[in-house]
Amino acid sequence: MTRMLAGKAMILMLVVSTVAQAAEPAARPRIGLVLGGGGARGTAHVGVLEVLEKLHVPVDCVAGTSMGSLVAGAYVSGIGPQEMMNRLAQVDWRDLFDDNPSHAETNYRERRLEQSYYPGLEFGLTDHGLQTAHGLVGGQKIKLFFNTLVGSERGERTIESLPIPLSIIATDIGTGERVAFRTGELSAAMRASMSVPALLSPVKYQGRNLVDGGLVDNLPVDEVKKRCNADVVIAVDVGSPLFKPEEVDSLGAVTGQMINILTEQNANASRAMLKPEDVYIKPDLEGITAADFNKFREGAERGRKAAEAMSDKLRRYSVSEAQYTAWANKLKPDTRELPRIDEIQIAGLKNVNPEAVRKHLHVHPGEQLNTKQLDRDIGHIYGDGDYESVDYSLLTTRDRNILRITPTEKNWGPNYLRFGLNLEASSKENDIGLRVAYHKKWINSLGAEWLTGGQIGERKTIFTEFYQPLDPRQRFFVEPQIGLSRDTLKVYQNDNRIAEYEIREKRAALYLGANAGVFGQIRLGRLYRNLDSSVETGAPTLPAEERTLKGWSVLVDFDQFDRAFFPTKGWRANIGYFREDDLDYGRLSADLRAAYSWREYVLNGRFYYLGAKPGKLPLADAGALGGFLNLSGFVRNQIVAGNIRFASIRGEKIIGKMPLVLSGDLRAGLSLEAGKARDRFTETNLNDWQKAASIYLGGETPVGPVYLGYGFAKGGMSSVYLFLGFP
Repeated sequence: MTRMLAGKAMILMLVVSTVAQAAEPAARPRIGLVLGGGGARGTAHVGVLEVLEKLHVPVDCVAGTSMGSLVAGAYVSGIGPQEMMNRLAQVDWRDLFDDNPSHAETNYRERRLEQSYYPGLEFGLTDHGLQTAHGLVGGQKIKLFFNTLVGSERGERTIESLPIPLSIIATDIGTGERVAFRTGELSAAMRASMSVPALLSPVKYQGRNLVDGGLVDNLPVDEVKKRCNADVVIAVDVGSPLFKPEEVDSLGAVTGQMINILTEQNANASRAMLKPEDVYIKPDLEGITAADFNKFREGAERGRKAAEAMSDKLRRYSVSEAQYTAWANKLKPDTRELPRIDEIQIAGLKNVNPEAVRKHLHVHPGEQLNTKQLDRDIGHIYGDGDYESVDYSLLTTRDRNILRITPTEKNWGPNYLRFGLNLEASSKENDIGLRVAYHKKWINSLGAEWLTGGQIGERKTIFTEFYQPLDPRQRFFVEPQIGLSRDTLKVYQNDNRIAEYEIREKRAALYLGANAGVFGQIRLGRLYRNLDSSVETGAPTLPAEERTLKGWSVLVDFDQFDRAFFPTKGWRANIGYFREDDLDYGRLSADLRAAYSWREYVLNGRFYYLGAKPGKLPLADAGALGGFLNLSGFVRNQIVAGNIRFASIRGEKIIGKMPLVLSGDLRAGLSLEAGKARDRFTETNLNDWQKAASIYLGGETPVGPVYLGYGFAKGGMSSVYLFLGFP
């Protein structure tokens, strides 16, 4: 009897155990998600994530490379697929790949340099010889975008603090080693993984120079196997296919093909690791290149379709709604209120005075952090032209929030060689000028600069100037200048060249000035000019003499255009007055310009005035009309006069844009111009308002502004023009 009861009890226990085991959910396999690299083609990852969300497929770890690292970092930070699409829609990708802030928000001196010398031909003179930037784009705006994307404004966002294990792959360009970020600053790892060689500058990290991880592991399957011991891998492959042989016909194509070969080789090795139970998703991305970020919606849609085609296989790894909700709750974004700042630190400077950085900050201790204002301030700091990058981090120590600004000074500075080119060709005259300058910055703690250089061509110059700020924030300055020049004045009468003069000038000035923030400068100075002219050819219709001018000068130059050339919005006002000591005259000039755009149309207006207040201007201080967009159809400086009024209006249509990472656009334009000159020294019979017009193609390109146009004026004068480089 006892044995019978014991047996029944044993059977009952087995039944209860079996029922209990049946009630418990079976342990699901560990899933690793792999998001491969492919530039803009990586927007397909967002569509794949939508399908995983819809099918309730959780993942246990994620690994990403290049664009895959951006999506992976955002996803694990709590940005869901729909929110990711909203963020992508707000991004101006062309602006994101242009490090510089608007021309109106950069340092005034940098703006003036940009109008004479190529920013891309900035060579640093270092102990190791000539050096340049390591990429076409430094990645300044990209890094700030990543900061905002992952929530760095609420505190330092590290990979190890994320709710799901994340790995981001980069390449050490010095050794060729694969670098897997499993700890450290999240946005810095994302930026490193996306550093396409020669396009984006490498990221310096723990003594390494890191670039795009696609060079060594574009589809990091092995990483998730090791990171979370994944039983199942979901791998999304968005790599670019190889170009056809006939398409490899340029330096850019060769570079791109080389990168594609490297990524394809390591991706093949990763594909070979996949097992039958793994899910391999390769969206059809034909027609979408690595640079087509504007096609992000199309890319996401194709990713969605590719994932839906694998739905049957993905459903094997679906979980119940309750289980998925519990998993998804770990990925909730940080919605805490932005913190109040207790302290601001400026870190990492070697040559630059911290006050030169601090003057741009409008975020103050005791105030709540305003990320939009902070991004603008960092743009202004970067616009000073001294830095490879400017970043920030928010550190919390002992309940104190410390905002740390980290400007990284250019490792090829602060001594530079700069170059510029000016080519002017017309059906009547040609001119070419090549200029070079040596620019030494941060000579002392107040930010003194020495700029010296010259130009060869029809106009020959040599100059030197020393800019010395008088306070750490550079609100006031003193600037002595000296220079020599030799130029040619062509004398016209009745549209015929009748003489040619050579003018030699010695010039010296001492200015005291004030910087008006990012608006511009105001200067008061003492000016000395010695001019000596002689007839080279033709009749001596103008006096050939030596003359000395000296007096006080006032100059106000405010510039709020968004670009140095071909602006789309903004204005500029340049107003100057010179009072001569001995000849009892004053020279007043005003050059006012404005631009306004609507969609692809841009309207530009200009008004220019030159006159004597009081007296009458001598030839040595006269102005001129003539040349492209300055009474088109006339020869450059054909009308020389002491009193000038000029107005023009230009309508332009943007008909094309430079490729990604190259700023500027291509425009077709029409200009209507009118000018009147009194007290003329040349073309003395042109008494009334002269009317002119021009049609042109033009654009801002990597070699400077370019124009090809045809101008014509009342009276039958016309000319074809070609301009290349800087005026």
